[in-house]
Amino acid sequence: MTYYLIIGITFLVSIIVNTILKNKFITYSKLRLHSTNMSGKEIAEKMLIDHGIYDVKVLYTEGDLMDHYNPLNKTINLSEKVYYESSTAAIAVASHECGHALQHKLGYNLLKFRNHLISILNFSSIFINLAIISGLTLFYNSGGNNSFILQLGIGSFFLVVCFSFITLPIEFNASNRALNWMKNKNIVNYQEYQKAKESLNWAAMTYVVSALGSLAQLLYFLSMFTTTEKEDH
Repeated sequence: MTYYLIIGITFLVSIIVNTILKNKFITYSKLRLHSTNMSGKEIAEKMLIDHGIYDVKVLYTEGDLMDHYNPLNKTINLSEKVYYESSTAAIAVASHECGHALQHKLGYNLLKFRNHLISILNFSSIFINLAIISGLTLFYNSGGNNSFILQLGIGSFFLVVCFSFITLPIEFNASNRALNWMKNKNIVNYQEYQKAKESLNWAAMTYVVSALGSLAQLLYFLSMFTTTEKEDH
């Protein structure tokens, strides 16, 4: 029951944060930049050039809020409203993704470590889910005596939690690089800068909620062993 409560609360908070983020994005997409007429694509290209990055392409991608930097083929992929439009939201998202490209160029250690975790998690994600589901079943049916598979699942799930928390400083760092560039190059005025900053903060909150939700699940799994040990005594 507790597990489903944790999942439910995390899911509810995630929906609330994502709803606020989408509303902010819609609002700030309507706020045209007065300090520049550059589109998100042009903003990204300028930030890359200003940091001496010439081997990263800025591409258009389908879907809303699907913007991302792909380190494998060195591309910044921007959604339609970011790629084509000149707005507060566009400059925030485009420059943030450039922040990741800059991290890649500088060999940002946390980014390199997370990339290694991605390859491991992609390989083991199916195993983690199966191990936890089957492990929980065996654990409860055996009265807590058969816990080996569950322990394997929890051990693997620990990597998911690590991934979530390592992502946080990476995202905040990319946003800070974007905001510093805007300020130092006088890309936007004060009001536009504050709106861009607020947009990036709300985007970061989605990662915070995900990380805290993963941690809550991990702590719940670990608490089951503590409870079982107390009952045995």
